Amino acid sequence: MIKKSLMAALAGISMLAAVPAMAQGIGHTFFMRGSIVDTGDTGTVVCIGKADGAEVGQTLEVYRVVRHPGPVASKGNVAPFHRQRVGQVTIDHIYDDHFAHVSVTEGSPAKNDIVELRKN
Repeated sequence: MIKKSLMAALAGISMLAAVPAMAQGIGHTFFMRGSIVDTGDTGTVVCIGKADGAEVGQTLEVYRVVRHPGPVASKGNVAPFHRQRVGQVTIDHIYDDHFAHVSVTEGSPAKNDIVELRKN
């Protein structure tokens, strides 16, 4: 009886530990999303890498989070922000599992903008 309870508890803990890894995999099945972490002298670097499935040559859409003007109700169904498309970047070098260098191909992306690749 104790052996069965112990096995059930271990199985439950194992499943809970796997949830974040599974959730990341599900999200990356349909899209990959990160942010611009630097726009310095060495170029633009994004927080997307090998672990996200990034490949040299992929084009990412760039969005900026914009606050709605005027007062925003504290309750309700309308978000006080929206995403505004501000350009595109193309991956030209992948540093590691987490970061890649990109070239700006359209618009004027800035640090902290969101980059996103939609997989069809």
